Amino acid sequence: MATRSAPLSELFEPRSVAVIGASNRAGTVGASLFRNILEAGFSGVVYPVNPKWRSVSGVRCYPSVRALPEAPDLGIVIVPAARVPAVVEALGRRGTRGVVVISSGFREIGGAGARLEARLVSIVRRYRMSLIGPNCFGVLNTDPAIRLNATFSEGLPARGNIGFISQSGALCAGILRYGHAERIGFSRFLSVGNRAGIDENDLLRSLGRDPSTRLILLYVESLADGRKFLEAAREVTERKPVLVIKSGRSVLGERAARSHTGSLARSGQDRLFDALFEQSGVLRAESIGELFRTAKIFSSGLRLAGPRLAILTNSGGPGIVAADACARSHLELPPLPAQVAEELRPQLSPAASLANPLDLTADAKPPAFRAALQALVRLKEVDGALVIATPTGEASGRTLAEAILAARGRSAKPIVACLFGLTDLSEEVRFLEEHNIPTFTFPEEAVAGLASLARYQAWWSRPRLPVRKYRVARAEVARLIARARRSGPGVLPEYLARGILEGYGFRFPEVRQVRTDAEAVAAARELGFPVVLKVVSPDIPHKTDVGGVALDLQSAVGVQSALRAMRLSLAARAPHARIEGFELERMVRGGKEVLLGLQRDPAFGPVLAFGTGGIYVEVFQDVSFRLAPIRPLSARNMVHSSRIFPLLTGVRGEAPSDLPALYEAIERLSQLAVELPHVAELDINPLLVLPAGHGVVAVDARIVLTPSSRSARSA
Repeated sequence: MATRSAPLSELFEPRSVAVIGASNRAGTVGASLFRNILEAGFSGVVYPVNPKWRSVSGVRCYPSVRALPEAPDLGIVIVPAARVPAVVEALGRRGTRGVVVISSGFREIGGAGARLEARLVSIVRRYRMSLIGPNCFGVLNTDPAIRLNATFSEGLPARGNIGFISQSGALCAGILRYGHAERIGFSRFLSVGNRAGIDENDLLRSLGRDPSTRLILLYVESLADGRKFLEAAREVTERKPVLVIKSGRSVLGERAARSHTGSLARSGQDRLFDALFEQSGVLRAESIGELFRTAKIFSSGLRLAGPRLAILTNSGGPGIVAADACARSHLELPPLPAQVAEELRPQLSPAASLANPLDLTADAKPPAFRAALQALVRLKEVDGALVIATPTGEASGRTLAEAILAARGRSAKPIVACLFGLTDLSEEVRFLEEHNIPTFTFPEEAVAGLASLARYQAWWSRPRLPVRKYRVARAEVARLIARARRSGPGVLPEYLARGILEGYGFRFPEVRQVRTDAEAVAAARELGFPVVLKVVSPDIPHKTDVGGVALDLQSAVGVQSALRAMRLSLAARAPHARIEGFELERMVRGGKEVLLGLQRDPAFGPVLAFGTGGIYVEVFQDVSFRLAPIRPLSARNMVHSSRIFPLLTGVRGEAPSDLPALYEAIERLSQLAVELPHVAELDINPLLVLPAGHGVVAVDARIVLTPSSRSARSA
């Protein structure tokens, strides 16, 4: 079904609900789900539908959809899979706009189930119905004006501002229990099941527009459409945070990769999701616990304006643990100004450490906590504070909590707390959280939450630059592509790959094609020594592996010797390869070797790669991905996130590399990826990044075309 942009009111805000398959039989889904709707206090009308019963849970039961006194806004279907299409057809005829199919036995079992699901989809499309499922947990809305619990989980959760979308129905009940234990409330909650109709992209947009939802959580195992997710998430994260936990790994497809980039994308498939989330402003959690601990701090509505944190503690050990966590999370601990230390010194123990973390020591009294925290949050050098408090002596849990609250005053800076103690501190925790001070069990959890706030703030406040378009030789590139496609899909000769990339503004060393020793010597002399010798063959994807490259040849004798050795190596290591000749090119000295690449993924579309180049690229796995097209900031981030970046800035007296030229090269490749959909894989390896002001030079390039019958996917 096409992605919708309108709010899904027929699913979340129905005035009437029909439960087809409602039952009185204890232990059945039909019995528990219908009872849950009643017990949640649903504000509309609910109709049980089942020919076996006169009433269900004391409510008059109807034998069929046709017998209902009105067309329900929402139909909940809990009947055997084979009967589902007929039930949904009946709902469609009555004018029902939303359907949730709880029943299983569809695409998830393959074969006949998949065909049954296809029938279901055709019916909901015909009647323009919104479909959740099949094989799903249900839908839930805690709005006091709605109070809908159309799931088989007992009890409507607490009203909150978190919207939750899950691809796992089995996970939902456990998450609702976890949320209750952690005092986390929800606005809307549902699982998408098989995603035969509404998917996570539709729901993202719907929750993004919901005023009662402050942040959105997702549990995903795969994405229905990675590119649509990018578009939807980018739109939503401009207004509210989106947190995701992604499990499982997708397969890149059956076609074997014939480039470094293809190999890297296959082996690092999960990094494509990292790139997608980073590019769209989505924050990724590594566990369900981390997801909800981070949600706790976002649901408070706090914002961290920058990465600078102050830590206040009365116990040195936890303070050190928190400081270490800050270093790992890229949060800064600015030193305290001298005047603050002088202001606080008379109120604190002589043993207190007036640094950051500020350790008051175990004998600190609540007034000292209050004075120290007030001083910290007033500092312009500090964006937020973490308080780690252990009740001791006069400083009971309650007095510490009250001191923290009093110190915050009207400050908008986020303050989070960790309370340690041998006694039960749940009441103190509840007191702080009721006053919008999130509390965590351990310092590392608090730091992780604050770091997420900082990352979202950096995304939200980023410069919003448009995708740049460069002038390219479109006519010449189109001619080269057409010429290449006449030979069928596969690896292009290097001269064609070079011509296409030159049309997009990439610079290559001067080159000559040769066949004989005499031609090679003449070409080398014309180019000027030193030169590089390369084999030309459509059957050799990586020349170095078979001895097909000779570097730094200084003389005619060296060229002839290298040719003889190369022919022998090719005969032994690539005996069946078609050898079309050899190339001589001028040797480029200096520069740092990097890789630029493109892989056209069936789920994500064109994916760009950047990383350390050379022959060990797949060994080091230093690569970052982005979905094309990319903006200037994404090009910078690709480079800055790589392990080679420090070398590009200049080390041990070396001149810095030409980073602006490198950023531009990535953006030019992004433009190529969008405009040339028949390019399936592309490597520029190595791309030499020369010293500042001298640009970049592509030394070797490989392009693989898609089969003509395959519809290439573009952005």
